[in-house]
Amino acid sequence: MAQLIAAHRTAVVPRGGAFARLSIEELGAPVIRACLGSAGLVPADINELILSNALGAGGNPARRTALAAGLPERVAGLSIDRQCAGGLDAILLAAALVDSGAAEVVLAGGVESYSRRPMRLATDPDGGPPVAYDEAPFTPWPDRNPGMAEAADALALRLSIPRAAQELWAVGSHAKALAADLGAEIVPLAGQARDAFTRSLTPALAARAPVVVGSITAATAAVAADAAAFVLVASDRMAARFARSLRIVGGATLGADPIEPGLAPLAAIRKVWDGGPLAMAEVMEAYAVQAMAVVNGAGIDPARVNLGGGALARGHPIGASGAILAVRLFHGLRAGRGLAAIAAAGGIGTALLVEVSGA
Repeated sequence: MAQLIAAHRTAVVPRGGAFARLSIEELGAPVIRACLGSAGLVPADINELILSNALGAGGNPARRTALAAGLPERVAGLSIDRQCAGGLDAILLAAALVDSGAAEVVLAGGVESYSRRPMRLATDPDGGPPVAYDEAPFTPWPDRNPGMAEAADALALRLSIPRAAQELWAVGSHAKALAADLGAEIVPLAGQARDAFTRSLTPALAARAPVVVGSITAATAAVAADAAAFVLVASDRMAARFARSLRIVGGATLGADPIEPGLAPLAAIRKVWDGGPLAMAEVMEAYAVQAMAVVNGAGIDPARVNLGGGALARGHPIGASGAILAVRLFHGLRAGRGLAAIAAAGGIGTALLVEVSGA
């Protein structure tokens, strides 16, 4: 089985903040070099780089980032886009390469810059001016392509999860993040060595947050952000050299109903996890209600979830968010098994199950 032998990330910084002037490769290259340094490897040891990016609009960000990080020219770099799930999917693809024997060591993760994302224009086939758009459709059916906030609000209504309960989840996320020491996983960059959005959020402050739609507010929806996160995925033979590693026990990406994208991780979780003990679980908090629905629906002990805070306390750098969950597992899991799960637009869910090697 493939194993994780190193993992790092940048801080997560809201759009327009300290990372606003950094390109994708400027965000990603320092994290790659940190992963190599932690593992005591050199660029020549890397067989491939798989990078998730959702907003970069082409140009093979993986290739650009590989070259910027000083990886050998033979490392071609593979860019993938599965929206929010892409960072975890990159790791699963890396594990498949390693398990097949096609690679010994693969760098996998994601980079996203909301601040530097390209403008999007749709051409007019009749020769009219291009039309700007901010978000691409995630299904071919306009009536089954809900906005993410609208889908989250509909989920809250269907599951009877009130605004106040969502706000309490967000308050807890910030509190856990403030109490956690995340310095070992974060690569300082542009003067930023901690997640910039984390704050002392009280129930009173959360109650005053502007409404996005229905019961969804600015406090219960993750803010758009910039960040990079990578892990080193290695073979058993390579991992045997390290005192500590995480074995990838299972992983799955499955589609589900596009109308309820927030519930999409449930099928993937059930495929990889038998309900046994978990020392920790990292569940994406694009919206508080989405995380709550996944935790409740999967039967995960809430006391084991997002021990260092979640995306509500960090932000949501789309292509990097799944990889950040894996980085958190690598640094937080000391014994037993850990689970990461994330939902993506269009009704896609990914889950990753790992265990401390030798456990």
